Amino acid sequence: MTHPVSGPEQTSAPPTPTVAVVGGGPAGLMAAEAACAAGMTVHLFDAKGSVGRKLLIAGKGGLNLTHSEPSERFRERYAPRQDDVARWLRVFDADALRAWAAELGVPTMVGSSGRVFPVDLKAAPLLRGWVRRLKSQGVHFHVHHRWTGWAVDGSLQFDHEHGPRHMTPAATVLAVGGASWPVLGSDGAWYPLLAALGVGLQPLQPANVGFHCTWSPFLLERFSGAAVKPVAMSVTVDGARTSRQGEFVLTDYGIEGSLVYALGRPLRGAVAAGAAVTCTIDLMPNESIDTLANRLAKPRGSRSFGEWLRRQTGIGGVRAALLHELGRPMPAGPTELAQRIKHLPLRLTAPRPIEEAISTAGGVRFDAMDDDSMLMQRPGVFCAGEMIDWEAPTGGYLLTACMASGLVAGRAAARHARQAAA
Repeated sequence: MTHPVSGPEQTSAPPTPTVAVVGGGPAGLMAAEAACAAGMTVHLFDAKGSVGRKLLIAGKGGLNLTHSEPSERFRERYAPRQDDVARWLRVFDADALRAWAAELGVPTMVGSSGRVFPVDLKAAPLLRGWVRRLKSQGVHFHVHHRWTGWAVDGSLQFDHEHGPRHMTPAATVLAVGGASWPVLGSDGAWYPLLAALGVGLQPLQPANVGFHCTWSPFLLERFSGAAVKPVAMSVTVDGARTSRQGEFVLTDYGIEGSLVYALGRPLRGAVAAGAAVTCTIDLMPNESIDTLANRLAKPRGSRSFGEWLRRQTGIGGVRAALLHELGRPMPAGPTELAQRIKHLPLRLTAPRPIEEAISTAGGVRFDAMDDDSMLMQRPGVFCAGEMIDWEAPTGGYLLTACMASGLVAGRAAARHARQAAA
């Protein structure tokens, strides 16, 4: 068979329907797997020298594949796009992902937080096994191929070290990521290409990212890098209050961590509406104000305020430091002090740059695609993964939806390719 990826002088086409997948992240790999399983000849292209680089980095501290919580609660993590993402999850949900990993020889376990990990916690064995299986199934991998759009004749264009490459597949799946971690390939370079076609897009924004605030030199010197837990955080935007419980980390620029990521969308919206947003921190999320006030009504005696507070509430270390940092002047009455402990104001000024984000929000709008994720403005071109306008907090939700969207797009691309060849 003549190679379907050609220089400008080559025009031969494969004898069987071909699906091109652009992007070698989890969404692209799953799209390739789905299209190959449907009997297509599949060619996968990636701008970097290897696939799955972001997956490997994300798995350095333990690859969080998905989450074990009930499906209804799981879907809520994708609000306000939960109904759209639910269409993908009905095809490939958390249980399906665990079964898929088991087929690769990667058993999984549920951690204490409900998150699901490979038993060995590693990303590399799963990725190696996945790529090995895809190659054995016939998927053709082309690295160092940077997609640059479409030529005048409608073919896909790629920059390559040996010159431009072109390909005219029967269907294409774009799974080119967002704009976070550009060093790994997700640089958002596709955005102007689709914008030029008139595709409906939402601006790319940082999601799952830290926020700026100002700390005193004392707090930074003593507690920079410290995890604050257990705490809850609340933010109010346009009269709607959102609260989450978890933990966050103090950094030299402000705060980051899972609790911040879980509130990323309302925090981002509040900052966009003005110069800053004031959220509230609850240092005792499992205690009511009345119960806490009763504890604080006990006399201090000769004890210092810090020692007395620790004995009555368990607040010490970084949580006590935050109370002093954000709660001054300290109320004298027990009820007022309890209210301060449960409603510490924290002023956030801006999110960190999109290049530092774990993921991005924005991208191709759902109303720019049909139910099969095909672009209205470019029939035969399907989208998958983070380049679509949805977001989710960390906890396995990102990876699950990326893979589910890739499966949906890959199957749809195969159907389109088959119909085009008929």
